[in-house]
Amino acid sequence: MKDDRLYLLHIVESMERIAAYTAGGRDSYLSDRKTQDAVVRNLQTLAESTQRLAPDLKARHPEIDWVAIAGLRNVLVHDYLGVNQVRVWEIVEQSLPGLKHKVSAIQRELDAKNSGAPS
Repeated sequence: MKDDRLYLLHIVESMERIAAYTAGGRDSYLSDRKTQDAVVRNLQTLAESTQRLAPDLKARHPEIDWVAIAGLRNVLVHDYLGVNQVRVWEIVEQSLPGLKHKVSAIQRELDAKNSGAPS
């Protein structure tokens, strides 16, 4: 079984890539299919990584809507022809910054726990 820290790293790296890909703003994102494909792929990676986190870790962090993230993954993977790019942009703009903050806090918590420092 892989360490949760690896999955958290994948989640953060996916969000960083998405931020870099979408730095040009909404109009640039909506007009570029390659960027849309890159963002959707990284959202899939992010969401899949959350599914591999230990259930007890997710239970300790109800501030993250794990069910919604899983639902997004299912839409992106199974309803790929129906993906609404405006909605994807809204997720990128409105949801990812807060999620990154929360996931980074979990990373710090696990790092402190593994280093023996108080959390």
